[in-house]
Amino acid sequence: MKIEWAPIKVPLKRRLQTLVTGLFTLFFFTLPLTSSLLILLLLFYGGLIIRTLVVMYTVCIYVQHKRNYSYMKGNGFMLNRTNCVYRMYRNYFPVDLVKTADLPANKNYILASFPHGILGTGICINMGLEISKWLELFPGVRPKVATLDQHFVIPFLRDLLRWWGLISVSKESLTYYLTKSNDAKHTDNSDGFTSNAVAILVGGAQEALDSHPGQYVVTLKNRKGFVKLAMRTGSAIVPCISFGEVDIFDQVANPPDSLLRRWQTAIKNSTGIAPLLPVGRGFFNYTFGFLPYRRPIVQVVGAPIDVVQNAQPSADYVDKVHGQVMDALQQLFEEHKAKYVQNETTKLIIR
Repeated sequence: MKIEWAPIKVPLKRRLQTLVTGLFTLFFFTLPLTSSLLILLLLFYGGLIIRTLVVMYTVCIYVQHKRNYSYMKGNGFMLNRTNCVYRMYRNYFPVDLVKTADLPANKNYILASFPHGILGTGICINMGLEISKWLELFPGVRPKVATLDQHFVIPFLRDLLRWWGLISVSKESLTYYLTKSNDAKHTDNSDGFTSNAVAILVGGAQEALDSHPGQYVVTLKNRKGFVKLAMRTGSAIVPCISFGEVDIFDQVANPPDSLLRRWQTAIKNSTGIAPLLPVGRGFFNYTFGFLPYRRPIVQVVGAPIDVVQNAQPSADYVDKVHGQVMDALQQLFEEHKAKYVQNETTKLIIR
């Protein structure tokens, strides 16, 4: 295999962007494991005081998560939602955000986001780490990103995720955020925001398994839970597409009938986490490594689809709105792919 080395003379700004992106990527791939290992090391090697503090901390976050889903009020600490380091991470690719319609801050929203890609990088940057562009385009609307519930009972990992605006994807947690008052005078809105927008990567781990450069394969046909949730909470559904999300990593070939895919699917079904084998670039080469490729990601936010609030929506109404979401997603893709997809013949495949 011929290695393509990065040039020696690279501007310092780009070197810093690569360094920051490498650190974040390593964190995201390893945080659940390293957080757990750190707790075990502290319990094994720490003295009585350290062990006691670790046990108290672990019990405290578990109880708190069961009580209030690890809720973070408002946008959290803004220093952890936008700063120069996070902007370096954004500018590495770069990641952009495109608005196609207003999201009035008088209601809450579910952003049905596709595709998942390997890490959901575009969504996590725009609505988690570096939210300055979001706040500019959608004033009064707090951005949240939903991720696996089990992450919020892992010490250290849980706090990092909360600081970055991530929330649990459990039904109870989502309902909590999506039923928050939109009254500017309500005590929950003392930060000046009156709406919550929760991004859900609907395709989840299954969609991540289908992530390969140039292929827009989304898992949606049998995913109707977010539609029912929107109806029960009265939230509007906003289709979103992150163009380029599938291009920043490749992964080892895993066609549906392969032994590797069967193994990945078995792990996913038992743990909820897909054991991906991503292929990227290195710090000093473009041939192999764990860093994402420096390719643009553009999150296009579609127009909201309003629903009739109903605690027990009928199956026919759920199917109707679900069909509207699929049609809107297809339309959004076709309208914008000429700008953001290299091959204009690319189709959005909905499974």
